[in-house]
Amino acid sequence: MHAAVYYNNKDIRIEDLPKPRIGPDEILVKVIASGICGSDVMEWYRIKKAPRILGHEISGKIAEVGKTVNQYKVGDRVFVSHHVPCNECRYCRAGFHTVCDTLKSTNFDPGGFAQFIRVPEINVRFGTFVLPDEVSFDQGTFIEPLGCVIRGQRFAGVKKDDTVLVIGSGISGLLHIQLAKTKDAGSVIATDINEFRLDAAKRFGADVIINAKDDVPAIVKEANDGRLADVVIVCTAALEAFDQAFKSVDRAGTLLLFAPTAPETSIPLPLFDIYFKGVKIVFSYAAVTQDIEEAIDLLRTKKINVNDMITHRFGLSNIQKGFDLVARADKSIKVIIEPHK
Repeated sequence: MHAAVYYNNKDIRIEDLPKPRIGPDEILVKVIASGICGSDVMEWYRIKKAPRILGHEISGKIAEVGKTVNQYKVGDRVFVSHHVPCNECRYCRAGFHTVCDTLKSTNFDPGGFAQFIRVPEINVRFGTFVLPDEVSFDQGTFIEPLGCVIRGQRFAGVKKDDTVLVIGSGISGLLHIQLAKTKDAGSVIATDINEFRLDAAKRFGADVIINAKDDVPAIVKEANDGRLADVVIVCTAALEAFDQAFKSVDRAGTLLLFAPTAPETSIPLPLFDIYFKGVKIVFSYAAVTQDIEEAIDLLRTKKINVNDMITHRFGLSNIQKGFDLVARADKSIKVIIEPHK
């Protein structure tokens, strides 16, 4: 089979590999669509383990089932989660599945930018979901990022009538905008430095858009009857965004820090203001069963529009073009790779 092997953001090679062989409790999935995630182009993070085959936002068809697998059959249309928790440790039992040791050690083989993947037994049990007829393969590539957004807003407690500020209007930001609207947020305000993405934020439901180079807290106040935002969601690792977030959150508000930074990155905290404003800071990473099931249902019922977020599709042989687009973060939103084209 063909697979795209990542060496760095500018060096992705199409190589021939043996099709994975499955065990009795595993399945083999033919990858039909695989989204390029913003994390795939975080070179500081990916290059440490290069060369490797990336890709975790996948949908496909089951090509083979192990002899002990009875809950799935050949031909089933599926989404497969790459990281799954044990559901048994103290963190999982407390609802913090994404800090589970098992979650960080699981994956499918070799990666979603390949024509076929082997799904290990634990991923078969906890990470394989049949796609409803109403959800296309392309839409299936949004299940993982939408699940992450769902989990983040649950932790942040986004609710009806909240003013929600989304800092950064890439894929995650646009999904946060749409999800907040489904929760009847009072107002959703979005920022970015890129006019293409600001236009997208408006199309996908933002009530107010702000160029992030402007005075964001002042404009939030002006648009919100003199108040700052109840919930601020940071969807970019740009350090200026964190300062904006601290200054834009209202008293008793919540900051959701959704985007990861390099491990050596640190930022000063305005502790005095945070303390006396009673601000809660939460973090969220990944998605698990509850989040994924909710994501699938939102896509099935068309409550979240993802079709119009797809700006580019490439066959596997042109994956470098896709990576270049996502790394530039210019005039692309969702880039999908089709490994069999």
